[in-house]
Amino acid sequence: MAKIEDMPKIDFSAPLPQPAPVLPSRRFFSKKIALPVLGAVGLLALLLIFFLVLPVLSIRVSAQKLASSARELETAASSQNLTQAQNALNKTKKDLNTLDGDINRLVWVKLIPGLGNYWADAKHLTVGGKAGLEAGDTVIQAIEPYSDILGLNGGKQAEDGTKTAEDRINFIVGTIDGLIPQMDTISQKTTVASSEISKIDPNRYPEYFQGKPVRATVKKAIEAVQKAHEVLSDGKPFLEQLPYILGTKNERTYLILWQNDKELRPTGGFITAYSIVKVNKGKFEPVVSDDIYQLDKKFNSKIPAPEPIKKYLPLVPYWNLRDMNLSPDFKTSMDTFYQNYSTIKNATPIDGIISVDTYPLVGLLKVMGQLGVSGFGNYSADNDSRCNCPNVIYQLESYADVAGPIVWDDISGKIVYKPPHADNRKAFLGPLMNTLVANAMGQPKDKLSGLFQVGWDSLTQKHVLFYMRDPQVQKAVESFNVAGRIQDTTGDFLAINDTNFAGAKSNLYVQENVTLNVEQSKTGSTNSLTIKYSNPQKYDGWLNGPYRDWIRVYVPAGSALVDSTGSDVPVTTSQDLGKTVFEGFFTLRPMGVTELHFKYKTPFVQKKGYKVLIQKQPGTEGHQYEVKFGKQKESFTLSSDKELSF
Repeated sequence: MAKIEDMPKIDFSAPLPQPAPVLPSRRFFSKKIALPVLGAVGLLALLLIFFLVLPVLSIRVSAQKLASSARELETAASSQNLTQAQNALNKTKKDLNTLDGDINRLVWVKLIPGLGNYWADAKHLTVGGKAGLEAGDTVIQAIEPYSDILGLNGGKQAEDGTKTAEDRINFIVGTIDGLIPQMDTISQKTTVASSEISKIDPNRYPEYFQGKPVRATVKKAIEAVQKAHEVLSDGKPFLEQLPYILGTKNERTYLILWQNDKELRPTGGFITAYSIVKVNKGKFEPVVSDDIYQLDKKFNSKIPAPEPIKKYLPLVPYWNLRDMNLSPDFKTSMDTFYQNYSTIKNATPIDGIISVDTYPLVGLLKVMGQLGVSGFGNYSADNDSRCNCPNVIYQLESYADVAGPIVWDDISGKIVYKPPHADNRKAFLGPLMNTLVANAMGQPKDKLSGLFQVGWDSLTQKHVLFYMRDPQVQKAVESFNVAGRIQDTTGDFLAINDTNFAGAKSNLYVQENVTLNVEQSKTGSTNSLTIKYSNPQKYDGWLNGPYRDWIRVYVPAGSALVDSTGSDVPVTTSQDLGKTVFEGFFTLRPMGVTELHFKYKTPFVQKKGYKVLIQKQPGTEGHQYEVKFGKQKESFTLSSDKELSF
């Protein structure tokens, strides 16, 4: 049995065991390291706030202010108030300078790949914008003396609140020379603006952001700046020659060719009548107006008709003056016309030829209202249900039309019956022109801006064309693109030219829709062109009948036709005016629709993107276009020559 003394004894004299030391938890940074790092992070945050966040927020605020002031400027310009426009322009300049300063605070961003491009775009925008606004300043100063004449508000007013037509003409003629130096200044500023803005690449931006178009908006802004620069810079030579054209020092004589765009021909319409007018110090004086057939009687052509007339107007054996506008290039056509006109005995010597279609007439009547012409009735631009067209068009076509044959008595040789106005179908032209000019120049101030707009649109949309015998003046009208020339270009090109051969006045109703699809390759592009013609109006046996169209499609020289459909005759390929031409013919009946297709290859290789110049045929209105390049697409109404960039 175990005894108590045998049990192990506790030795209290032995040292007590010490607990294991509790080590401090290990830190990632010591205090000496942590404080500087936290300081650096804080400093970086402050720097980001100062150099990035605050500038970005400032840019946003500045951009919003600039957008608001730009809208005010647009509104002021639309209201045609010079004082408001000047105030809004000054405000826009101030807001643009603020935005430019905010953008400069982000200058370091341009060193960052990718982001640097957007900073550069913003800088191009502000630099170009400043130059554009400076040009706007000069424009306002330049037109301010003419504000009363142009019907603008807030500018210089006539002393008694009114001016006679003669006062207005004299003032314009006497002050044109003073505009030239200002045009130099404007051109210099718009050159900078166009150069800067064109450096912005729209393809860097998304098509849409938050449901709003972005890329298209950028492209339209670039195109607007470039167009403004072209108009202002190209307008200078025209302005320099305007004293010559207006007969400031020496009286000028012009042959006016009235082209009926409702019977479309290559340069804008069938030459239906002519007038001789004298211009002395800006005042127009009609000398004679007559039917073109009367001039053709004097010409008495024995020139064999060219091939297109033989083919599509087989009852016309000779080449008459009225058919000499066969070339889509107005100068080329007028070279031929003038050469033959000059052979007429006692032909009036002229300084130039001016063609005019019906657009200016209808436009002026829209602004002025109904016009009464003594002995010929009233004319207006209101829709006439008898033709579903402007009343003035119906009246002119009705008066000029010789309905039915002239009937002769076999025994006496006397005329038994002849249609109304058979002796002079265009007798109304002289009185109409006199009345129109007198009424236009005597309009109240509130209508002057509308009249000016009609004149401007008539020039820029090819409803009025100039052919001048003086080489320098001809060069000036070509520079301003009012000479109807087929242009040279280094990129893709398209000009569709329609000729109505004995197709009544069907162009009153014919509608045209064009689609161009471009596929780029290393050897050039393959273009698919579709032209859809429709005539929604019923046959009437007078104005609207089968539309017989000799069509020519002008494309870059060296292009090759791959395939075509829709033409009533085999499509041929030829060369003209430095272009390749695809030629066909078709008939479109009232209430009908037809399509022509052309597939062709062009020789142009465009390394970056794609450019195409599309030229408008004179005398046309409302043609709808859609151009596709890859996934990009642009739709528009072709109202003037248009260059597209993708």
